[in-house]
Amino acid sequence: MATVRLDGVRLAYDDVGEGPAVVLVHAGIADRRMWDDQVTALSPAHRVVRYDWRGYGESGEARGRFAHHRDLLGLLDALHIECATVVGASMGAAYAVDAALVAPHRVSGLVLLGPGLSGHTWPEAMLTETRERVHSAVPADRLARYRAGTAEHIEPADVMAMALAQARFLVAGPSRDPDTVSPAVWDRAVTMLCDVFRRLWTAPEHVALQPDSPATERLGELSMPVTVVNGEADAPWIQDVAELVHTGVPHARRLDLPGVGHLPALERPREVTAAILDTVREGRPRRPSVSPSSSDRRSSRG
Repeated sequence: MATVRLDGVRLAYDDVGEGPAVVLVHAGIADRRMWDDQVTALSPAHRVVRYDWRGYGESGEARGRFAHHRDLLGLLDALHIECATVVGASMGAAYAVDAALVAPHRVSGLVLLGPGLSGHTWPEAMLTETRERVHSAVPADRLARYRAGTAEHIEPADVMAMALAQARFLVAGPSRDPDTVSPAVWDRAVTMLCDVFRRLWTAPEHVALQPDSPATERLGELSMPVTVVNGEADAPWIQDVAELVHTGVPHARRLDLPGVGHLPALERPREVTAAILDTVREGRPRRPSVSPSSSDRRSSRG
């Protein structure tokens, strides 16, 4: 692991391999460990970078006001990456799209797994089902204190209960039997979810800013190759966003994976890696990513 400081916050990242750059942006229910399989598969012929969002994994706390897509572009600057294929999952996909709209010359291709989308309003039906199936796992009074950051103590059982409820709802999918998920995948996902909720419930006050012009209004501006990966067992409202992106982006490709929930990178790593490689190859010819020497890389780390 290495770190870089952006706007006073330490971001943890891994930077391995040489070749065309691929940057991996994790989901909000995970951290950079969700990309283990892709790093192993891609790094022999590619420069692969993955990082933890601020407030996640091994990165520093999220404080004040910031924008995740600006962190992504700042990381590219710090690592001297001029252009990369960016792979994002869930809200990480939304940040990848926002970065591509702000700086299209920095992104040669996008791979979007179960994407979120800035400017999209989630329907009340999804919010209701989330409250009933996920938030109800923890008593309302304690959950309110956790979210407000006023709890004197976080009950470990509450962390596990929330992680399991979220895993049943998203990792498996709302209509899928969790027992059909590979035990190895389930354990990895629940471990990351436990860490997510521990961080969220102890985080200082912060605001993640949205772009001035949300992506919902600008999908037609994405001219680079875009591949949308959709788990057919994912929540239907998330699949609706995958369809919005697929139809809204000119010439976007779509890969539907049957029997897969919200984390296809864990459940179907070979198919996801193949989609990434196809998108890298399809990327428009641009100046190659600068791959600094070892001394240059060390100088960029905090």
